[in-house]
Amino acid sequence: MKGILKIVSRSLLLLVFLISGCSDFEEINTKPDAFTSEEVSAKYFLTGLQIELYAPNRFPYWRAQLIHADRFAGQFTFGYNGCWWTDGLAYSYSVGYTDAAYDWMSGYLGKFSTYQNFVRPGGELENDKFYAIGLIMKGLYYQMYTDTFGMVPYTEASNPDIITPKFDTQAEIYQGVITQLDEAMNIIGESTVTGEGLEFLAENDLFFNGDLQKWKKLANTLKLRMALRAQGASGADFATAAISEALQAPLLANSDENALMEKDTEIDQFGNAAYGDIWHNFGGLGSKWKVGKTLVDYLRDNNDPRLPHYAQPIIGGDVTFTRPSEGNGVGLFDKYVEFILGELDNAGVEYTRTGSDDEFTISVADGTYYVGQPTRLNGDIYPHVKYELFSAPAELVINPKNSGAPIAPEVVMTAAEGNFLQAEAAVKGLGSGDAQALYQEGIRQSMLQWNVDEGAISEFLANEPMAQLDGSMEENIEKIAVQRWIAAYTDGFEAWAIVRDTGYPKELANGVSDYDIYSAGTLNGEYPQRMRYGNIEYNTNGANLEAAVQVQGPDEQGTDLWWSAGN
Repeated sequence: MKGILKIVSRSLLLLVFLISGCSDFEEINTKPDAFTSEEVSAKYFLTGLQIELYAPNRFPYWRAQLIHADRFAGQFTFGYNGCWWTDGLAYSYSVGYTDAAYDWMSGYLGKFSTYQNFVRPGGELENDKFYAIGLIMKGLYYQMYTDTFGMVPYTEASNPDIITPKFDTQAEIYQGVITQLDEAMNIIGESTVTGEGLEFLAENDLFFNGDLQKWKKLANTLKLRMALRAQGASGADFATAAISEALQAPLLANSDENALMEKDTEIDQFGNAAYGDIWHNFGGLGSKWKVGKTLVDYLRDNNDPRLPHYAQPIIGGDVTFTRPSEGNGVGLFDKYVEFILGELDNAGVEYTRTGSDDEFTISVADGTYYVGQPTRLNGDIYPHVKYELFSAPAELVINPKNSGAPIAPEVVMTAAEGNFLQAEAAVKGLGSGDAQALYQEGIRQSMLQWNVDEGAISEFLANEPMAQLDGSMEENIEKIAVQRWIAAYTDGFEAWAIVRDTGYPKELANGVSDYDIYSAGTLNGEYPQRMRYGNIEYNTNGANLEAAVQVQGPDEQGTDLWWSAGN
């Protein structure tokens, strides 16, 4: 990310002024070695807001994104033999992991509010275009925040005079965000830049390099996403009109409009993390993870050319299975190995087996095999889930920093999403677009995002049944949902939301029931619908939190959100 060290360093220096809380901005800049107001621009703060929301330091990146969202989405899994954890982690509530996620996400609001107070009308760094960008960033943040926890403080959250803000319903938050997205789009209008000189936003904007029309399309695509998610939920009377409005305005549609935040290769993991910071720097084999079975199966079984861009072939070789001498695994050994070998068989892996019933070795034949690890495996089967037999993420996803190797960017919002949302609206009769053309363009844009060859894309679209909306309305909605979920790879929060919203992929949404193999967790096998609130909220805003629980339901992972398929 060219020049980002310089940008962030200056942003951090300026943050001293934010923290100081001084009311007279000019006064604190009278020292000869300090910035004057003419040298300060909101653009230096925007960079940090983008990084903090989509690539925070390693602690929340690991505990929020990887341990929770990516795994609830069914796209990454733990629990192979040698991993520090079974894949039941997080399905069984853990206060430490949950608090890390909640503290990061709830704490973001303070950083955002400081920025927005500077650029608002009458603020020290007043600029209506930066203010509009702030409203869009607020929308991105709140969609992630409320879709993770449900009811959260919104209308009173930025008021400095209210120490214990009330929790708003998701309907109120969704409607409020959509209203502010409209405000942002109106402010931007036909403008393309934020201003001149110091007010000119370019490389400090890690999404669009300062292109306001792309920001406007991002806002409209977020509006469509939220309106479609809300549509049909109780109290979502605003959704249908919002969908219609969004469909009549420009949306993210082409590859040069993707909001993808390039990973910095120089800032260390405690300022700006990546998957590689955990994969390579966090404990050898124990902290690594595999790609989920559901994702690999959809890609492999439908000849999807994204497969080698998402995952690596299995290592294979010689792998030995041994019946334990005590414990539950003695009687269940045959069931365990039959399950593991069944996954190899389903993936077309060729292997030979030698040995006895109590100890045998399989030798995987030479070849390129992709095998996803089943989601949510329990601790009893752990010894037999061999690292060599399941696919790891592609190197582009887990490449380390400072190695010169490319790293996949953070997904904010994509052209694939813009096309899929339009296709969904058309299938539901909420829009007049060509659902088939929009659906295929969504697939095409997703594949282009992952550097798939144009020829392979054309072949997939022409020949694979998965590329055709040729079924009933519900079958077509399922295909769109699954493709949106596939396209959201490495954006675990959105991929998880898609499953909860649509009920697809149903292999995930249906939860688990065979507790010999899978972890029931604290959910009794059900699919996680939300994360629990953090202890910090109970300690500082307990009365309002308890009032929210009375409206929303128990503070448990299984409580359905307002818009979820289960409601």
